[in-house]
Amino acid sequence: MKETMRAAVFEDIRKISIKDVPVPRIDDDEVLIKIEYTGICGTDWSIYTGKYSSDKLPFIAGHEFSGIIVEIGSDTIGLKNGDRVTADINIGCGHCYYCKKGLTLNCPEFRQLGIHMDGTFAEYVKVSWKLVHHIPDSMDFLMAAFVEPTSCVIHSLKAMDMPVGSSTAILGSGLGSLHAAAAKTRGAAPVIIIGRNRKRLAIAKKMGADITICLDDYPDPVTRVRELTGGRGADFVVESVGTAKTYEQALAMVRPGGTLAAFGITGEDDIMKLKPAEFVLSEKKITSSCAGFGDDWTDAITLLSNNQIDPKPMFSKIMPLEKIEEALFLLQENRDLIKIFISPAEGFEIQDF
Repeated sequence: MKETMRAAVFEDIRKISIKDVPVPRIDDDEVLIKIEYTGICGTDWSIYTGKYSSDKLPFIAGHEFSGIIVEIGSDTIGLKNGDRVTADINIGCGHCYYCKKGLTLNCPEFRQLGIHMDGTFAEYVKVSWKLVHHIPDSMDFLMAAFVEPTSCVIHSLKAMDMPVGSSTAILGSGLGSLHAAAAKTRGAAPVIIIGRNRKRLAIAKKMGADITICLDDYPDPVTRVRELTGGRGADFVVESVGTAKTYEQALAMVRPGGTLAAFGITGEDDIMKLKPAEFVLSEKKITSSCAGFGDDWTDAITLLSNNQIDPKPMFSKIMPLEKIEEALFLLQENRDLIKIFISPAEGFEIQDF
């Protein structure tokens, strides 16, 4: 095993350096994974711009990944070198009230790989063996690098507890397309996607959306959703954008007795307006979710490997580790792009889908 590896170190706000750093040394309860691909997440842009985890800099970001185990600790069980894997990125203390209740995401000491600690924009990463998930031979490494975002959407879907035949409106045509695909696995109908980018809306249709609403054609999406749902509003509405305005729109397009699923992350100081009397009298409900963990990961692997969810229409490019900063800006400047993967393989050249 070599002593150093190439990594994209987020040194400071808007500063990334590609440098040689020590290969992580594993403890007895950890494994070392050679990275195949890491998907770029919106969180990575927030880290780059200082909106998130700036107090943790410098560190190696990246958390949507796949790879191969190349070293195992003495205390690991059921794993071996050569296993094809991904890993749950969510880490709790293991002993607080929330961890004991299985609510890891609410742990006061909650941390995430690549968000609060070194992650996978590198050649290798170390993780606890208990967080590792095997990926089936039928699943390629690109698909395996998409397990993490799929697990997040599944966690949101479980929180909604959506019955078969539920009308569902989704604000956002990026990861919203994945919400559409997941909603179809629950028998939701119609599934309505709301966005501005027509190419993304076309991808949403491929992913399972029944109806798309382009904001250039319908600047008042609340009225349009009501028109499409018998004047009531949707049974379920997913907010997957992350602004106060879209949250207000989302709540307004939920039918009386319906449910708003809060998914998009806003700025820390953003505030949405809510009329308590209207909210109470209409008996609307709100669920929320911030990540997928535990069995959300096994469920994501099951759905992806059995082609119940096919995210490939969302895949845009694969770029080498050295061009990660360029990739981050591409995703901001070209809204036709949805998912760019990073490969740490030496000599890798850009591939388009």
